[in-house]
Amino acid sequence: MTDRIVIIGNGMAGTRLASELSAHGGDRKVTVLGAEPHHAYNRIMLSTLLTGAIGEPEVQLTEVASHGVDLRTGVCVTAIDRENRTVRTDRGDRIHYDHLVLATGSRAVVPPLTGLTGGELPARVMLFRTLDDCRRILAVADRSRRVLVLGGGLLGLEAARGLAGRGLEVTVVHPVPYLMERQLDPAAAAVLARTLADLGVATQLAVPATAVLAGPRGVRLELADGRSLDADLLVLACGVRPDTALATAADLTVRRGVLVDDQLRTNDQRISAIGDCAQHGDTLTGLVAPAWAQARVLAQVLSGADPSARYRPRPVVTRLKTAGIDLAAMGDPGGGPGEELTFTDPAGGTYARLRINHERLTAAILVGDNPSIGRVIQLFDRGQPVPSDRRSLLLGRALGPAPAEPTTTPALMPDAATVCHCNNVNKGTLVESWRRGARTVHDVVAATRAGTGCGSCRDAVAGVVEWLSTVESVEVGR
Repeated sequence: MTDRIVIIGNGMAGTRLASELSAHGGDRKVTVLGAEPHHAYNRIMLSTLLTGAIGEPEVQLTEVASHGVDLRTGVCVTAIDRENRTVRTDRGDRIHYDHLVLATGSRAVVPPLTGLTGGELPARVMLFRTLDDCRRILAVADRSRRVLVLGGGLLGLEAARGLAGRGLEVTVVHPVPYLMERQLDPAAAAVLARTLADLGVATQLAVPATAVLAGPRGVRLELADGRSLDADLLVLACGVRPDTALATAADLTVRRGVLVDDQLRTNDQRISAIGDCAQHGDTLTGLVAPAWAQARVLAQVLSGADPSARYRPRPVVTRLKTAGIDLAAMGDPGGGPGEELTFTDPAGGTYARLRINHERLTAAILVGDNPSIGRVIQLFDRGQPVPSDRRSLLLGRALGPAPAEPTTTPALMPDAATVCHCNNVNKGTLVESWRRGARTVHDVVAATRAGTGCGSCRDAVAGVVEWLSTVESVEVGR
């Protein structure tokens, strides 16, 4: 009998799971139900879409499920019937499953401000979460001069930088005294704010918003200190919450997200959850790399390729890499045991802070141009010993009489060195794809998925491909 797997959600997690299941082959039917009317797209690239540097075709995911997958877009699931193992849709369909996967993602938070509590948002107030949100923002931005972004977290800064890239006057309003407070410390955030200012993004910090007044010609944001800011457009980037409505109604265990075990199963063994909507232990993902790792594990379990596969979270690295900004944060920025190394150059837009405990990197923040950023991420991700010369990590080079360590090049990189963290693709996999006939960056990306997540490793992938094209015989470091 053919296994029937139903995936609710056609986002980055759901699409990846369908693709992984298809790659495993087997006699099963996979149905993907997506509420959005279009095919899956790379949500991380929406800020680049705002700049105008790419078009919508570039944000579409190229691995749309095909073999044995029934993809239905524009279909909203309204209820889960666990007893009869069916889901109901807004089209009146009842779809049976042997195993159900929730990949419902998360929803943007609308802050409880005066003027935003009536349900539908005013015409010049917009969320920044989906492709349709992006389309609405661009439609108004083309007729605008000044934009306010409410929220100084990762998503808000991506939106702000994208709109500033279109030549708009952008101001970020954040209630906390410094930007990206979950990932950065105050010193790093100050350097980031100065860099943003140089790129045309102003910041108003440590001041909560209290009300929104919107009309046909503009929008006004009232602040707690009595001031008000006027603009043509207000973008809300105040965080997200896991979309758990279906799970709650179906009486699945929900805390902040849908609670899952190491095999991504809920308290109903025929229902799993992955991605933003899932909570593994005490942790929500919120990033693409863990969601794709969960999809990979669940596909191994459901396909029978590895019924004992377990999801083991890896250390999280947050990247903000957009035109004029390169930032990486990992570990707890609040502090901890071990030695601390810092370097600050606000005028140069550079900040580096490392925490090392028992010769292992336990936390790091890097802002600005630092040639060692890839190496720092590698050491943190793999828990490898740090070099004796700490300065080479802090600054990307050694100082004084000590000789500098050689710059990492593809020829010196070991086979196991991770190039793409979103997809966990190492150098050896890139070389193998080359040996199998992939001769361009496009071909290597298509064969390995490297660079299809946040896109920050594209230059590294291109560097490996360029190196491969210049050597006659490749001997991969072991």
